[in-house]
Amino acid sequence: MSRLEDIVRQSVEALRAHKLRASLTIVGLTLGVATLITVMTIVQGANAYVENKIANLGTDVFQIAKTPFVVTDWDAVIKALRFKRIEWDDVQAVSERCNSCRMVGASATTSVHVRYREKELQDINLLGHTANMADIDTRTIELGRYFGDAEDQQMANVCIIGQTLADEFFAGTNPLGQALRVGNDEYTVIGTMERIGSVLGQEQDNFMIIPLRTYLRQMGTRSSLTINVKTAGGPAFEQAQDEARLALRARRHLQPGQDEDFFIGTKESYISLWRSISGAFFAVFVMVSSISAVVGGIVIMNVMLVSVTERTKEIGVRRALGATQRDIRRQFLLESVLQCIIGGAAGILGGFLCALALRSFTSFPASVQTWVAVLGLILSSAIGLFFGIYPATRAARLDPVVALRSE
Repeated sequence: MSRLEDIVRQSVEALRAHKLRASLTIVGLTLGVATLITVMTIVQGANAYVENKIANLGTDVFQIAKTPFVVTDWDAVIKALRFKRIEWDDVQAVSERCNSCRMVGASATTSVHVRYREKELQDINLLGHTANMADIDTRTIELGRYFGDAEDQQMANVCIIGQTLADEFFAGTNPLGQALRVGNDEYTVIGTMERIGSVLGQEQDNFMIIPLRTYLRQMGTRSSLTINVKTAGGPAFEQAQDEARLALRARRHLQPGQDEDFFIGTKESYISLWRSISGAFFAVFVMVSSISAVVGGIVIMNVMLVSVTERTKEIGVRRALGATQRDIRRQFLLESVLQCIIGGAAGILGGFLCALALRSFTSFPASVQTWVAVLGLILSSAIGLFFGIYPATRAARLDPVVALRSE
């Protein structure tokens, strides 16, 4: 029986003797593995990015609104549009009756056009906030300050802007003290927020925050509010949700067993929705990439079968010199696995480079993780082993006498 190092040497020599055939085989598998690695790095990066960026809620913050935060059923959304608005009295009821709530704030939002001198930006998110949203919202002031409770009470025309407005209107200059116009009203900039960035091409910094009472004066008191609650975290987080729910049910005269006409959203609800969406995309992409990898495996099997036919006499000579069926089988299996490992390693490198290029030059996030590379190597090795079994078995079963007679 041949030693393992001899079989490895013979397998490498066989691949060197047929460089073009081995190269074409490796390229097919490389493309399949590279596609799979690219998809996995992008999905992993998107998951991490969403957890940090999309849900601007801390683990100790929840929201209450008239309509669902996570849309999975359009019938529920249509039904929710007929619910009562959440008004300032609802905010006060939660604040007074929720003992586990450390802070209760409110917000409202709409889309507006914002002008500065001769320049105008469209579809800017105008947010109305209570002053305590400075401590509830996870966004951070980069320049200037947040407005105070006195400015909210006096309905002051002041605003805090996101980086999109700062870049478009005040590139290279200090925006503090400048006046922006929304409709017929002017707002003095008193602060700017830190950049959040874009998520899969969706800009997250195109907003402008004004005091809530100013917002209601300008946009009308018929706007439905969103209640924002900060808790102590831990067990108090669930307790605060229960207390807020009871306070609103009592305020809205809902009977026991009657469905609620409001919705509670947490950071986890956003993340769960994203994971379900990304999981579906991930499954589809993995299926497509796996098909490419399987096609590469079939190509390897066909090439190995051709190799067996071409090397029939070589197999006969080796059998005549004392090689066993096991030795022949191991050599051909090793040749198949070596090609797949080389193709897998090249695919992993190519996939990571593609993912890093996407992260560097586009808005697509990517997260390069070690376990993804390990999975790629395992997958390529498994393909080589699986699709190399039949050619290796066929080579091992050749009759040595018949093999020696072949031309």
